Amino acid sequence: MSTQQRQQKHRQQNLTFIVGTGRSGSTTLSRIVNLHPGVLSLNELFASVMAPRVLSEEPLDGAEFWSHVAGPTPVFDRMIRSGVPLPEFLYPRLPSTRYSAETTGIPAILLMTLPHLSDDPDGLLDTLTPTVESWPVREPAAHWEALFATLAELTGRTGATVERSGYSLGHVPVLRTLFPHARFVHLYRDGPDCALSMSRHSGYRLIRSLYEMAELCGLESPGELTEEHIALLPPELAALLAERFEPGVLMDRPVPVERFGELWSRLIEEGVRDLAALPESVRTTLAYEDLLDDPHGELTRLAAFIGVKPLPEWLDEGSALLDGGGRRGSAARNLSPGELAALREVCAPGERALGRR
Repeated sequence: MSTQQRQQKHRQQNLTFIVGTGRSGSTTLSRIVNLHPGVLSLNELFASVMAPRVLSEEPLDGAEFWSHVAGPTPVFDRMIRSGVPLPEFLYPRLPSTRYSAETTGIPAILLMTLPHLSDDPDGLLDTLTPTVESWPVREPAAHWEALFATLAELTGRTGATVERSGYSLGHVPVLRTLFPHARFVHLYRDGPDCALSMSRHSGYRLIRSLYEMAELCGLESPGELTEEHIALLPPELAALLAERFEPGVLMDRPVPVERFGELWSRLIEEGVRDLAALPESVRTTLAYEDLLDDPHGELTRLAAFIGVKPLPEWLDEGSALLDGGGRRGSAARNLSPGELAALREVCAPGERALGRR
């Protein structure tokens, strides 16, 4: 089957994005989705590939497309070198791998996506490279479609494709533009619990620090930071932009937990607004607490939405990954009364956007 035929076939299949703020049980959900034999589960693909070039509408050839998808992500390599890798990184934990953050840099698609699909991610990368690099000039969306189709064929998972990335709720508009036929599942979790989890996660601590840098420089987003801005930052913040930094600079610096609640609320408010602009037929929601309470029921509903059968053995395996269901206690309730009250206050706008009290 030619690349063009694979792409056309894949366009007729189901493509779903599971989006959210992250720290909402989404990594576990990716593992559950990956257990379904008919689903190509693309774990953290768009969280790994940060290059705006491949999320645009400007044509490029296969070699340039692949240089972004299979090129290193500098910020992630810096975190690995500094001893604060994201817990979601799969590749650095594998034995006898080819790439290293210290020497070669780790290809973006190898960090979390290919190890999720194969016990030999380096070999899968080798198989993909000559194929993708031979593709003609076309819009990035067409390259992505062809890549999804190629991976589905190589893995035998041709029923549906599900991409799931943490911190992806803000990507809804661009994903909708690139893939107008796609569906969206918004996975969310109780705001205070989610914010507390963010506060203990190296990736979200870095995100919050970058926003703090932008705020100190009077900028709207970290993407506007220049070398001139960085030179004006406090040393403890500027250190996070070095090629290597001490883990304590990121993990031990005091940051009030409500700052993460503010981040959560902002992401939720903007994301809910963006999702509301989509037709109701292409979007649904999934609360992490509901998934824990009724894993069979919620996974059955998810399977129907993404277009695959809720196989009984899959439901059982998925439920086992969720510890058999049953709502767990709220971690945020262990905060002091003052901290919890402050956190609930800053999370309230996001909870209202979700329609929750």
